[in-house]
Amino acid sequence: MCHCLACQRRTGSAFGFQARFALERVDVVRRYRDYVRISDDGEERIFHFCPDCGATVFYTLAMVPDVVAVPIGAFADPSFPPPTVSIYESRRHPWLTSAAPMEHHD
Repeated sequence: MCHCLACQRRTGSAFGFQARFALERVDVVRRYRDYVRISDDGEERIFHFCPDCGATVFYTLAMVPDVVAVPIGAFADPSFPPPTVSIYESRRHPWLTSAAPMEHHD
């Protein structure tokens, strides 16, 4: 779960929430387009989105090129496990809470 301002702007929500997988475990079977943005820390992130509906399908991080991040909403599964890590908490909206046990990073 990421509370950075870039994720807030990208998702239109108060946070970004994604699952990360090893690159070799991911198989993209449809076409996508790319959009590159710079994170709050100045790191390049490449977002791969559906050219038909505009939804982010997955993204990659320059810092960890062997990892693919998939937004949880792409799974459309309310039973998806809760987050285990929360980052950029200094930018977290004060009304946002989570009952899930997780690591907390500022």
